[in-house]
Amino acid sequence: MSRIQVLSDIVANQIAAGEVVERPASVVKELVENAIDADAKRISVEIQSGGKSLIRIIDDGIGMDRDDALLCLERHGTSKLRSADDLQTIMTMGFRGEAIPSIASVSRFSLTTRPRGDNSGEGTLVLVEGGNVKEVKAAGAAEGTTFEIRQLFFNVPVRKKFLKANETERSHIQHYILIAALSHPEIAFTFRSDNRVVWQLPAVEGDKSDRSGALQQRLRDLYGADLKLVPVQCEGTIHASPFEDDPDGNSKTSDFTIWGFTGAPGVSRSSRQDQHVFINRRPIENRTINAGLMDGYHTALPKGQFPICCLFIELSPSFVDVNIHPAKREVKLRGERDIKKLISEAVSEALHEQPKKQPSEQRSTTPSTAEEKDTESTPESSPPTPAPAPAPFLLQSPTEALEMDLSSEATDVAASPEPKAVSPVEKTKASPALPKDNAPGFSEVPLRQVGIIAHQYIVYESDRGMVLMDQRAAHERVLYERMLKTLDSGNASSQGLLLPETIELSPRDAEFVKAQTETLKKLGVGLSEFGEQTFLLDSLPPFVQAGEPRSFILELIDELKRSAESSRARRLEERAIAKSVCHQAARSTDTINPKEAEKLLSDLRGCSMPYTCPNGRPTIIEMNHRELARKFGRL
Repeated sequence: MSRIQVLSDIVANQIAAGEVVERPASVVKELVENAIDADAKRISVEIQSGGKSLIRIIDDGIGMDRDDALLCLERHGTSKLRSADDLQTIMTMGFRGEAIPSIASVSRFSLTTRPRGDNSGEGTLVLVEGGNVKEVKAAGAAEGTTFEIRQLFFNVPVRKKFLKANETERSHIQHYILIAALSHPEIAFTFRSDNRVVWQLPAVEGDKSDRSGALQQRLRDLYGADLKLVPVQCEGTIHASPFEDDPDGNSKTSDFTIWGFTGAPGVSRSSRQDQHVFINRRPIENRTINAGLMDGYHTALPKGQFPICCLFIELSPSFVDVNIHPAKREVKLRGERDIKKLISEAVSEALHEQPKKQPSEQRSTTPSTAEEKDTESTPESSPPTPAPAPAPFLLQSPTEALEMDLSSEATDVAASPEPKAVSPVEKTKASPALPKDNAPGFSEVPLRQVGIIAHQYIVYESDRGMVLMDQRAAHERVLYERMLKTLDSGNASSQGLLLPETIELSPRDAEFVKAQTETLKKLGVGLSEFGEQTFLLDSLPPFVQAGEPRSFILELIDELKRSAESSRARRLEERAIAKSVCHQAARSTDTINPKEAEKLLSDLRGCSMPYTCPNGRPTIIEMNHRELARKFGRL
């Protein structure tokens, strides 16, 4: 008897389900992606018990006839691939044909579908239990497709045991729907959990060429009014080494576009949870892209924090391998060095770009939440503080900052039968003051000094509210940019050490340093060979206070290795300067008088990035009249 046997289709599908279907959110992801590929204009997701007992997904896409409804249950039955060559140009969300049979093999599954344009009113119903087709019959159906998945993992109790609490599973589903809604604002999404409407997102209609406008509206619908973002837009060309399947051995090029929004200076999170990046509309994870994004923020992001962003990258599908992960979460890219450089430059330019003026908009003073409306209508409550007239908004960021309009969200909430879910983004309590449209630049805003708190925080009043400036953070920024200008002028000098120090490095570090002698010399670091793996350090830049020269040099080497190829020297310079500035800037106990405070404010206004210190901490924060009124319970 043969010891090797071919597995049955049901067992094979259950094994595949172990890779494709990790949890209820995986089911939602696969079926929503199918709906998007089917040209759906409306997608509804309903779950019960965190998706464990029921997942129902309804779309108005192209639908299927009876034959296709049965074929989609066959493993690797797909309408999106015909040959292996098609993987080089794949633009659809799904393509393997594993999802539906895998889901059907571990649930009680039903599929109801009718092709678009079929006016008979009759569709096809397929019932499957644990991978076995129980019934196929005609049934009344709307155009499109409805999937019902009940009792997920009912026949795989080991997998079911590893599911988390209902609320945890629901949150994973909601996170994926958020991603799908961001990537396709032209599609209307409805999400219900345990018979409660969580989201009811209308399709964003309008000019298809205005992609940023559509994304801006969808961000407003999902994240609310308080998230402060700046627009990103960049185009370029990326180059890749010869493809293995290219008989001529020619290198390839691709047009590259990145657009979307990213967090303004000071807006960040402690995880990448709200860092959304899409390649050709597909949500992806990639270390090169993450590194380029962090590199673009550089000194505008505190250590241990990550950007909030929604960025879309468009390039040739042949430069993206989406077939390296069972759930297609991770991708492999060609031309990674160029991609990282373009992303870094695009984000950096967005954060530093000078403000552009736009026509002003009249803004409503409607309360931001239904709860505030109720408070205002209560007889015992104090009358609301009137909102200031649409005078120039203060403290413009280095670019047109996108601030979601409170009144827009209030209108949506009032019109919706259920309150919207709380924004998934943590509100930043100490974010830099950022503007609405048509705001003057930071240097143009009149500020009146009120006083100084604890020798550290300088209080100002403006037409809009109160502004606080951290004198040490501001001083660090001023010194940092002053030192950068000195280096840019080519006048970087060095100071000799009283006693030169010998530094011994590992063989790998020693070889690396030998190749970077000119870069180090440009920085004012005098490091010369003193043996096979030993170097003599005899000078440092005058702005560097290095108590431990060896540790300082090792840190510089590590930073130089991490930096991008084209910007190594610059990143090394900036890291050294940032470290030095922290030692030279005013201490929190230093006394500052009003005249010195005004001089510091003037110097800060002249900086290219006045909103954060070199380590990403805010230099200024703002509380407008409305926020102050809310704190005192006047709304």
